[in-house]
Amino acid sequence: MTLSLPPVRGVLTPNRPLADLTWLRVGGPADWLFQPADADDLASFLGALDAAVPVFPMGVGSNLIVRDGGLRAVVIRLGRGFNAIEIAGQKVTAGAAALDAHVARKAAEAGVDLTFLRTIPGSIGGAVRMNAGCYGSYVADHLLSAEAVLRDGTKTLLSKEDLKFSYRQSVLPEGAIITSATFEGALANPSELAQRMEDQLAKRDASQPTKERSAGSTFRNPAGFSSTGRADDVHDLKAWKLIADAGMRGARKGGAQMSEMHANFLLNAGGATAADLEGLGEEVRKRVFQTSGIWLEWEIMRVGEPAADK
Repeated sequence: MTLSLPPVRGVLTPNRPLADLTWLRVGGPADWLFQPADADDLASFLGALDAAVPVFPMGVGSNLIVRDGGLRAVVIRLGRGFNAIEIAGQKVTAGAAALDAHVARKAAEAGVDLTFLRTIPGSIGGAVRMNAGCYGSYVADHLLSAEAVLRDGTKTLLSKEDLKFSYRQSVLPEGAIITSATFEGALANPSELAQRMEDQLAKRDASQPTKERSAGSTFRNPAGFSSTGRADDVHDLKAWKLIADAGMRGARKGGAQMSEMHANFLLNAGGATAADLEGLGEEVRKRVFQTSGIWLEWEIMRVGEPAADK
């Protein structure tokens, strides 16, 4: 993409490979990668950027497959200017680049319960966009508001109602980029919150391939809710069970594999391409439909173009 781009205070990099910025370590280059210095830098850049130029906001790449041909867009990745965490009473305001786990820990130290964020991979911007949740709690249960910059450079404040949260999704204006979010949590004893998070981590590590190269849950649960972690949890319409029942636990395609430990985790088992990963995911969807009549919906976002034929 040959563009005349607006001046910035942050960093603009042309033809930037994206594989090292995603948890699955796959994907081709972005035409441009922009790392804004702060919200004002982001707003002025978007306001001056040709409205026809596609923009893609990227977090820490924890829930993302970038296809092998890369992205014909300006990819925007928020960094240090967007990771502050402020706590006042029961309210916690976090920059969009702050890691979910870090926000949970900081809140717990102040006696505010946002422990559900502790085991969610990724950053706050992505958590809001995806209505991330764990053990029966979701962003929608705690979010008060989110600050965002619209595609035309306008800054705006979005309420929970504006975001129209549902299972694993929200409704954001096209091209909008979340810059911070304010949550409210119940007050509790910091040591009890710390222990709860330790228990959550132990439970996660016992059931999920946390040491493997994955992007977390691959498909949404058809049941429409995440695992509660309780003994009375129902698994009939959980994605992992449908995948296992379809005989796809441990299935492989090139360097891609469905985890043996947790069938709903797609792994880069070594040398996988984005095509391997997405292709295996599509094979899983077809097999599950054949055995159950249910089409699984991707939870991992897939973006960009396939590699050009040689």
